Amino acid sequence: QVQLVESGGGLVQAGGSLRLSCAASERTFRSRTMGWFRQNPGKEREFVGAITWTSGGTYYADSVKGRFTISRDNAKNMVYLQMNSLKPEDTAVYYCAAGRASGVVLTEAGYVYWGQGTPVTVTS
Repeated sequence: QVQLVESGGGLVQAGGSLRLSCAASERTFRSRTMGWFRQNPGKEREFVGAITWTSGGTYYADSVKGRFTISRDNAKNMVYLQMNSLKPEDTAVYYCAAGRASGVVLTEAGYVYWGQGTPVTVTS
């Protein structure tokens, strides 16, 4: 399993913004849907959003829809998660993952490469 590299996490007050970055290689990026997941201590890892290779279409969990935006730079093998209007419940370790497929991949089982995670803490 090849690890992706996330960055950009940190401490932010509620209502603030952060942008997470995920650096990948051609092997772990090209022709793959890329996803973001998060895990709060004591909870299961949950899907945040994804962006496909085939169309660049984005998909989001209901909990972040309208606040988070996923984008990718195919020339740089980078994927980003722009997080706005952050809430304390967004506090988690955020993980970047590369999917097996190039189309819609919405479940954890569909991802084959994972990063180490970057922590995000949102204070009230």
